[in-house]
Amino acid sequence: MPVWCCRCSLAGHFRNYSETETEGEIFNSLVQYFGDNLGQKAMPLVEETSLLEDSAVTLPVVIIGNGPSGICLSYMLSGYRPYLSSEAIHPNTILHSKLEEARHLSIVDQDLEYLSEGLEGRSSNPVAVLFDTLLHPDADFGYDYPSVLHWKLEQHHYIPHLVLGKGPPGGAWHNMEGSMLTISFGNWMELPGLKFKDWVTSKRRNLKGDRVMPEEIARYYKHYVKVMGLQQNFRENTYITSVSRLYRDQDDNDNQDKAISRKHLQIEKSKLIKRNWEIRGYQRIADGSHVPFCLFAENVALATGTLDSPAHLEIEGENFPFVFHSMPEFGAAVNKGKLRGKVDPVLIVGSGLTAADAVLCAYNNNIPVIHVFRRRVTDPSLIFKQLPKKLYPEYHKVYHMMCTQSYSADSTLLSDYTSFPEHHVLSFKSDMRCILQSVSGLKKIFKLSAAVVLIGSHPNLSFLKEQGCYLGHNSSQPVTCKSNPVEIDVYTYECVKEANLFALGPLVGDNFVRFLKGGALGVTRCLAVRQKKKQHLFVERGGGDGIA
Repeated sequence: MPVWCCRCSLAGHFRNYSETETEGEIFNSLVQYFGDNLGQKAMPLVEETSLLEDSAVTLPVVIIGNGPSGICLSYMLSGYRPYLSSEAIHPNTILHSKLEEARHLSIVDQDLEYLSEGLEGRSSNPVAVLFDTLLHPDADFGYDYPSVLHWKLEQHHYIPHLVLGKGPPGGAWHNMEGSMLTISFGNWMELPGLKFKDWVTSKRRNLKGDRVMPEEIARYYKHYVKVMGLQQNFRENTYITSVSRLYRDQDDNDNQDKAISRKHLQIEKSKLIKRNWEIRGYQRIADGSHVPFCLFAENVALATGTLDSPAHLEIEGENFPFVFHSMPEFGAAVNKGKLRGKVDPVLIVGSGLTAADAVLCAYNNNIPVIHVFRRRVTDPSLIFKQLPKKLYPEYHKVYHMMCTQSYSADSTLLSDYTSFPEHHVLSFKSDMRCILQSVSGLKKIFKLSAAVVLIGSHPNLSFLKEQGCYLGHNSSQPVTCKSNPVEIDVYTYECVKEANLFALGPLVGDNFVRFLKGGALGVTRCLAVRQKKKQHLFVERGGGDGIA
């Protein structure tokens, strides 16, 4: 897929707009351009060798990440709007009365803070809770009520954007271990406008239960982009190396550079779309080579997820080849028979669901397990305590073993599984031994056939300054989904510490698909409000002097 330069290819598409044109007409021209050109095989990226001044286009929005967060945001930026269905009655009477007050308006055009006030759910972000209860009313109480929303495509609301991803649409779902069921029900994984069960039925497959395989979800997301007509906004095989703000107020001793920056800033402020961000990276093409690119954007949305970099224990010997840090790695070793017939156990570190998946994988393949975790088995924050037994029998089987098959000083390892609550790993040795230490300080040494460290993961924000740490609630620590998410305005999803930069999904603590959709609603409303303000300003001034 070749990359072409904006200097020669866009010159004929962008012009100075007359004072009589409204912003709507200007955006229609943009829509026409992107509709005509983004659907082609050529990618509208600027070659890295091009001078920045020669680049003719600045995109209103660039979305980094093509998982469910990025897909849902693209869907809403493409002009799809949710309205209260004509016959719908929400079981929350207070919320329903609020919705009735502005039934003629889409949810995007309503006051999200007002609508979400008083709602409770399993997300700390109020818009995520609001959107979830509109799509899945009372889902946490075990009900399967239909959505109270219906969707309309209003093309005049289209905001030009690009979604950049490393692989096909669906993001990390294409890389997940295929033998495990999703923790969420299939309908909780679906995106607006296409019911998952309807898609499964169309594939002439029988849905045996409410939970599904990750590979099915990955195929659904890829199909969703196609059937919703979003392909023109998506670009695969793209790797971001730098996202930097072009104009930032800061002290600079070089007065000449400051004067130049001010001059450029004044020029950009006079244009309809401000060139706030420079996005650099490369695209891997069919022959395996890398083609560099450079884009400019007024707004950037981070939808990268948090599965890029598995968390490490940061201990001696963790880089030995027998120590794995992901389920796909461990699953591949099991499938290839590398651990078959081994007498020594596999060490599994972690107390979350991924660690439980690893336990089940080993257990079902007759591989003995040593399961080490720092928490007490009675810790109320363990994820197993939040899962109904009838819906998640396999995870409760693991939790039962964690409680009943724990190691004691006067016992030996059990033949199939032994848990070590309130223990941690001190080190790994080259002879495939590990040293464990209990909370009381007692140390134990065991011979292993392999080790799997599954204690969470971190997003890869290396393309941002300070690795993105400055965006978190605690700027001195890396961004993580649970302990240090990106700090945002909870109604717009704009980063508190960086204007025109948005974050959604796991980066802001919404790990479940059913909640990350609220981020797309918050971002879309924010951008729509700003677009209206610009339109009023544009009309008041009697026009403008061009577009970036």
